[in-house]
Amino acid sequence: MELKALAVLCLLAVVKAQVLVENSEPAPEKDHYHSRNHLPSKFQKNAFSEEETHSKYWIDGAQNTLKNKLSQKKSVTKAKNIIFFIGDGMSAQTVAATRMYQGNENEYLSFEKFPYLGQVKTYCVNRQVADSACTGTAYFSGVKGNYGMLNIVASISRYTCDYEKNNATELDGLMKWAQDAGKATGIVTNTRITHASPAASYAKSATRGWENDAEVVSDKCDPEKTIDIARQMVYNDVPKNYKVILGGGRRNFLPTEVNDEEGSKGYRTDGRNLIDEWSVVHKDMGNASYVWNRKQLMEINLDKTDYLLGLFEASHLKYNLQVQQQNAMDMEPSLSELTEIAIKMLQKSEEGYILFVEGGLIDLAHHDTRARIALDETAEFSKAIERARKLTSEEDTLIVVSSDHSHTMTYNGYTKRGQDILGIADISERDGLPYTTLSYANGPGYADTYKSDNLAERIDITNVDFTQMNQRYLATAPLSSEAHGGEDVSVYTSGPLSHIFVGNYEQSTLPHLMAYASGIGEYYEPIKPPTDEDDDGSAGSLSVCLSLLIAALVAVIGRQ
Repeated sequence: MELKALAVLCLLAVVKAQVLVENSEPAPEKDHYHSRNHLPSKFQKNAFSEEETHSKYWIDGAQNTLKNKLSQKKSVTKAKNIIFFIGDGMSAQTVAATRMYQGNENEYLSFEKFPYLGQVKTYCVNRQVADSACTGTAYFSGVKGNYGMLNIVASISRYTCDYEKNNATELDGLMKWAQDAGKATGIVTNTRITHASPAASYAKSATRGWENDAEVVSDKCDPEKTIDIARQMVYNDVPKNYKVILGGGRRNFLPTEVNDEEGSKGYRTDGRNLIDEWSVVHKDMGNASYVWNRKQLMEINLDKTDYLLGLFEASHLKYNLQVQQQNAMDMEPSLSELTEIAIKMLQKSEEGYILFVEGGLIDLAHHDTRARIALDETAEFSKAIERARKLTSEEDTLIVVSSDHSHTMTYNGYTKRGQDILGIADISERDGLPYTTLSYANGPGYADTYKSDNLAERIDITNVDFTQMNQRYLATAPLSSEAHGGEDVSVYTSGPLSHIFVGNYEQSTLPHLMAYASGIGEYYEPIKPPTDEDDDGSAGSLSVCLSLLIAALVAVIGRQ
């Protein structure tokens, strides 16, 4: 009897529970994407127009894009000039985040407006993820090499002091091809001029670190046999013939006992002042000038200058935000100004020119996990490209924009349109703490992510001011310097034959495409001087005409 009563009570309880479930409010579905955005309202705002909520806005936009693409004419003429821009470390995420940094996701950086887009694979022969030396070797020489090495074939190991130096082991490239075709050449960077990317245009070195003789000696090599990169820049044939060299890195050209113009000591231990030696080397080549600050640069008479060397810092140039903060605009030229000066120097060449421009400070900021600086430097890079396009013609000047490699910064968090790209994305439903829209897979920002006394617990960043220039961003793994990324990078092109850069291909293909577009290297066809037998074809034509005339007269006489 007791068992029957218990069974009845259990049945009634189940029925009652079922009724309660049916009459209650439905439980919220679990938000798989955690996109509810739990941020306080002060962090949220919408930044889209009312038009964007209507289908017509997007359809009209698509139709306009299609119309522009269909009306785009492919230029098949050879490029007289090429300007090759590299945004060091400029990943796709960096480009996308910079659009928002400049105001809105639907905006475009200057080079994103170029009509053609491709992608290149950046790996080295011996590494999945590249550095700027092996990538520079690829996009200048057209051959992939080893990590950390400049223009030396991959069969030779890094740090090899002595090897047989010949055309089979050392690689020439784009700048030599241009010079052999009679074109003027030059390089611009806001890093040290001996840093990996600019050095790849002229140096051959078993490691990128041999920027001065002291570094060569430290690796137990003979500095008279293993020539450092700065010395190569002064004496090697290709860089010696550069019409313009603008960047930083005075310390690698000066001896330790000499201070530069701003009081920084040189790094050389051989006693050589390579800045003075550069002036001596170029004395018999033409009118050569050396400048070390913006004021001097802007006062240079470019029409009377044949060779120009500008070294504006002991090491890398200052970040744009630093220049503004320190009110140093009179001392430090912008990347746009350096680019304009270089173009005006090279435009004097009747045969055309090839100019290399590197926005190298994007990379340095990423390595420090300082996202705001990285985005600002990307914006500056975009301005330099815009300036270059305005100073040149799409009819004869090809502009190629790419990156050497990416970085580990991510752009994440389901943020609402208009939220500060530099700020907090949302609050985690797991630990109740906020996280940023931009973050890194590794790097020094780790120390700003986790508590030092409990590495399993994140720091509350609610009150952190991420608008501060030097603020480091969240990083998952602790590294003293954030690492590069291994994904493909984009190639943006505008000008003659720019359509041939479309598609996905090896980074080492780039210089071959540029060589074809401008008719240099293996595609160079020198103009043959006229001879007595063939004066531009007129002599041959006259001979044919006379022969035909004589034959006609003979025929007429024969009929009479």
